[in-house]
Amino acid sequence: MTLRPEQVKAKEYLEQQGSRRSAAQIQERVAAAFAAFENLLDGVSEKEARTRGLPDEWTIQEVADHVVETHRPSITELRELLVGRRPSDGPIPASLQSRDPMSRPWPDLLNDLKRIQAEAVEALAAAPDRPTDARAPVVMVINVMEPDGREQPLHWIEELDWKAYAIVFRLHVLDHLNQAKKVLKGIRGS
Repeated sequence: MTLRPEQVKAKEYLEQQGSRRSAAQIQERVAAAFAAFENLLDGVSEKEARTRGLPDEWTIQEVADHVVETHRPSITELRELLVGRRPSDGPIPASLQSRDPMSRPWPDLLNDLKRIQAEAVEALAAAPDRPTDARAPVVMVINVMEPDGREQPLHWIEELDWKAYAIVFRLHVLDHLNQAKKVLKGIRGS
């Protein structure tokens, strides 16, 4: 299979910023991304979280729900990788959400998100600074420009070691941080 240039760039990033980094560097970068996401969400009211700020975009509540639903099984998979085992389930679907993302009270969802992110940081803080042979399949999603000028998501499965897997937490939450900022700008008009 021939890889697109965007896929090659993504694989290089995962190698350089994940696999080749120390456990402490990865933990620090993931924790910083989580803190930035939590700081933004702490300033969002329940009304804003539930408002569809832009057509064809999730609400901030749906974004937070998605992060909770994907990070919960991701932490389990990360723990498996850290002890040298390939996760038995997976890959985790790219657009995973709960059955009814809008049903939970916003403060409860936000508390759940913070708890889950703290669990991930805790697992990373205890990670050994050595590679293992275990790999986990991950659905990679990046936006690519098509020849006609349209931007489209490109999906593929990538087998990742624990360090590359962990840095995907950072990429995932930063992507949704930017999405939430865009939606919030649409709501607030600023």
